[in-house]
Amino acid sequence: MYKVSGMLGLLVVFRAVGIVLASSYNLSEQCYFDPLPSILPSTDNRTIPWGEPTIQYANGTTCCSSLDELRYQMDIIDAQLLQILSTREAHVREATRFKATIANINDPSRIAQVIQGAVDAAPAVHLPQIVAQLVYESIINSSMLFEGCIFNTYEPADPVDRIQVMNKIGEHVLRPE
Repeated sequence: MYKVSGMLGLLVVFRAVGIVLASSYNLSEQCYFDPLPSILPSTDNRTIPWGEPTIQYANGTTCCSSLDELRYQMDIIDAQLLQILSTREAHVREATRFKATIANINDPSRIAQVIQGAVDAAPAVHLPQIVAQLVYESIINSSMLFEGCIFNTYEPADPVDRIQVMNKIGEHVLRPE
C-alpha cells in the first residue's frame, strides 16, 4: 500500500514543480493502459519537433524547446528518483530484520499486491501501466536480491549470538573466551 502512496508522492513532486500534463484525448492515450494497443509501426519521417507539447507548467509555459532541454529535465528527475529509491531500499533493509528465514523474503502474495497496486494507480498519475508494471517488477526483484544479501551477511553484535548464526550456516567459528 505504501507503494501507491509513493506514486502519489511522485505526483505531488510534479505538482510542486508546477507541471500539468495535457489531458486532451487522442489515440496515443491508449498507450497508457495495459495491454498496449496493436498498432502498425509508423514509416513516417517527421520534421522535428512534431506534435504539440504535452507538458505544461503552472505558469502557462510548455516544456521543452529542444531535446537537450528535455534531457536536462530528465536528469533532474532521475536524481530525484535515485533519492526516492535510496529511501525505499533503506526501508527494504529494515524489513529484512522482520524475516525469520531467507525464504520469507519471497512473499508472492505481497509482491502481486504491490505490483497490481502500482498498475492500478498508474492512470491517476498519467503513467503508462506497462511502465508501472515493469518498473515495479524490477524494483522488487532487485530489492529481493539486496534483502537476501543483507539477510545472509548479518552478524549479531553479541559474540554468542554470532556463533549461533554462523553454526546455522555451517561455518566454523572460534568460541569467545
